[in-house]
Amino acid sequence: MATIDQDPGARVDEIAGGIYRISMPLPPSAVPGGFTLNQYLIVDDEPMLIHTGPRRLFPLLRSAVAHVMPVDGLRHVAFSHFEADECGALNELLAVAPNATPLCGRVAAMVSVEDYADRPPRALSDGETVSLGSHSVRWYDTPHLPHAWECGFLMETSTDTLLCGDLFTQGGLGDPPLTEADILEPSEAFRMGMDYFSHTRHARAMLDRLAEAKPTTLACMHGSAWRGDGAALLRALADRLDPQ
Repeated sequence: MATIDQDPGARVDEIAGGIYRISMPLPPSAVPGGFTLNQYLIVDDEPMLIHTGPRRLFPLLRSAVAHVMPVDGLRHVAFSHFEADECGALNELLAVAPNATPLCGRVAAMVSVEDYADRPPRALSDGETVSLGSHSVRWYDTPHLPHAWECGFLMETSTDTLLCGDLFTQGGLGDPPLTEADILEPSEAFRMGMDYFSHTRHARAMLDRLAEAKPTTLACMHGSAWRGDGAALLRALADRLDPQ
């Protein structure tokens, strides 16, 4: 990632009941056209942060979380797969949140997180559910979708929100925070310019399985979050990746 030569600021918006999008924009001087790194905070009896952002942006993340709740109250720090924008600041968060546990899939725990993290992770099996209080999240193994052997996604079941990581990545500065406009075409344009998908032959089956959960909000890691018929959008993406 290119050096950021100015403080990009951060924006915090509630995109579903008790779920906050923390968006840290990277300016065009860092990434052509601009880009966003989004984290999602679920506020509940056992608060969860999904994605940490890179280590060097940790002060910005810490400040943004503190606008919503005390950082030391976090209980879970989750991520889709092992990359700097997903979990680069994991140990910094664990240092300021003494009761927080890393949460990831079994493969991520085995190949990276058990060694990297300063605190042992909770490794989730495919389909396993974690109760946070009034919210619950269910883990879906999605190896190589869009990339990384250990990749997986969380679905928040009370709000039907799919924390969909790098799926539907959009360039730009991520406005508006939540949209009902088309994100498939912008995300496909981004993918055509920088193909970050693994081309796994199992993409359609995994996308169909996610569609069966019938999400109504897609919490994208890069770009705007989206609200609408998530099942239809996921199947539309499957058609692009695996034309029949």
